[in-house]
Amino acid sequence: MNFKELVTQNRTRRKFDESQPMDVDTLVELVDLARLTPSGMNKQPLKYIVTADTEQCAEIFPLLGWAGYLKDWKGPAEGERPTGYVIIMLDKDVADTAHIDHGIACQTIMLGAVEKGLGGCIIATVNRKKLVTIFDIPDTLEVLLVLALGIPAEKVVVEALPSDGKIEYWRGTDGKHHVPKRSIDELIVGRYPGDK
Repeated sequence: MNFKELVTQNRTRRKFDESQPMDVDTLVELVDLARLTPSGMNKQPLKYIVTADTEQCAEIFPLLGWAGYLKDWKGPAEGERPTGYVIIMLDKDVADTAHIDHGIACQTIMLGAVEKGLGGCIIATVNRKKLVTIFDIPDTLEVLLVLALGIPAEKVVVEALPSDGKIEYWRGTDGKHHVPKRSIDELIVGRYPGDK
């Protein structure tokens, strides 16, 4: 697939085929992609924990917030949960802040996952205290984000932003997840008149 197709397929996925386990080596390959990306001042302050272990995945799952706009949905049911996780952390011995490094790393990992037929969800709503306890994470590492990964088990449809401007995503009666996106005309606010 070309790059635009890759980006278009890279939707937030919240339902997975739990019967198809992840391979931890695949998670390591995805982190290796992130390792190669640009880093502010080339400090490379990010560290990672990767796991596809069934028991660890079961411990991580309840520590995550899944979909803020879907108020009555508590997250994927059994059989639809992620089979792998990447925990992204800031090494405070290397830098005081991650700047935008973790955003670059997340997008890179997610694009790499899509290329491999996987999907995922970038999660910032995390019970960090419990996560630190589970993995015995030292004080020098700050948990920034958790990436939940697996074989996607839901279809995500990109929609035009409705006339009322609502940006909230929703689930249709057909089970599809709908995500409204602003048009390119709304996003480009400056353009040289001579450009064609």
